Amino acid sequence: MSSLNDLVTSVGANLEPDDINRLHVLVSDWQVLADFALADAVLWVRGKDGRFLAVAQCRPGTGATIHLDDVVGLYASPMRASQLAQAIDDGEVHYAPDMRWAGSYSVSEMHVPVRVRDRVVAVVSLETSSQSLRRNSDSLGWFEEITNALAAMLAAGRYPYESAPTSSSHGIPRVSDGAIYIDNDGVVQSVTPNARSCFRRLGFKQSLEGRVLAEIVSDLVATVDHVDETLAVVAMGRGAWISEVESASGTVSLRALPLTVDDERRGAALLCRDVSEMRRKERELLSKDATIREIHHRVKNNLQTVSALLRMQARRSDIPEVKAALGEAERRVATIAQVHQELSQNIDETVDFDSMMSRLIRMAAATASPDQRVKTRIEGSFGRVDADAASALAVVLAELVTNAVEHGFEHRNSGEVLVIAAREEGGAATIHVIDDGEGIAPDRALSGLGTQIVRTLVSSELQGTIEWTRREEGGTDVVIHARLQSYGS
Repeated sequence: MSSLNDLVTSVGANLEPDDINRLHVLVSDWQVLADFALADAVLWVRGKDGRFLAVAQCRPGTGATIHLDDVVGLYASPMRASQLAQAIDDGEVHYAPDMRWAGSYSVSEMHVPVRVRDRVVAVVSLETSSQSLRRNSDSLGWFEEITNALAAMLAAGRYPYESAPTSSSHGIPRVSDGAIYIDNDGVVQSVTPNARSCFRRLGFKQSLEGRVLAEIVSDLVATVDHVDETLAVVAMGRGAWISEVESASGTVSLRALPLTVDDERRGAALLCRDVSEMRRKERELLSKDATIREIHHRVKNNLQTVSALLRMQARRSDIPEVKAALGEAERRVATIAQVHQELSQNIDETVDFDSMMSRLIRMAAATASPDQRVKTRIEGSFGRVDADAASALAVVLAELVTNAVEHGFEHRNSGEVLVIAAREEGGAATIHVIDDGEGIAPDRALSGLGTQIVRTLVSSELQGTIEWTRREEGGTDVVIHARLQSYGS
């Protein structure tokens, strides 16, 4: 289906970018209008040839739809086009003079001009079936009053609200979730059954009608430590915004729709939605995230303690082989601790590997040979790496850099170790660890403990392969093919 922009352009409508942006704002929030009107809402734009094209459509959540098939991209019939043109030319709300039949029920239409600043740029038709009118007869009176007010505001350029939250906001209430009508003094005039249930969830068991809603809300939140600062304005219907009422027994999202007709306030419609379970799950997730971060922090602290103990033990030893083995073990533990330090600062189980990589290989090179001036450099990007893969990859790279410094520059005191990372599709990566040292001797067996650790981690934890090659220009190139993210990450 073509976008609203494409459809407007296709008919050559005389609309400016600001006009089109305003239509986008309308379409993002006109579900409210369709629900109160119990009607299908269709947005019509007049082209250069005078015909009207449907560029957007919204079905009601409170009543039966008129259009089983989409009408977007279709032109209005000549009779309807003349009625739409009247609404545009007059700039006023018009009603179709005659009801039309759609199968077994009749349909009434309201044509509402869409004003942007000082001119009308489009028309919204609200098409209501008699079937919806019969099913919702109890709420017709005040729903119709709100519909007429919103239509008048749309025709005057006051709706949609400039500060209205978008329909994609998490937990935003809809008319079907619950609706309340209050007058200019904030006194409740009418309530839908769902709205009544929302306030019962908050702990208010009495009738809402005839009470000042702001006072009810104030009593409900009296025992809560934190109260949204916009709640008072929303509860009085003075601001077109959304807030939350939280009591000891539940949480309700509350949105205000101030109504203004002919520069006079006509009270407000308030939409409410029970979001208690939603907020409970969010708090559980936050608690879980905090617990995971705390676990990583404690693991990091424990590993640093182990690292310090190994370092102390190495200092006490007089045997060079034991001192070297303990030093290598201490370095490997410190590398894993660094990964858990990064994980303790995240809300998800991935690591921004680039941020820790430069520190990691610099520390590995300095630890391997403090007297040598070997530079370390990184090209490319690792991106975000899964936690399990990050621990293994950190140990592998630290081990390879250490080996490069210890063995590649055994008879030199300067050089460079270059790490190149290239991410691929599906979470895979190709990594090169290149040094310009002496290179691998042809008869050297790659069977040391460090090499065994690297091979095991690459094959088991990173699901990849590793290969050592001697460079013609000197030095060694270690190539790793590994998976840094799980499928679908």
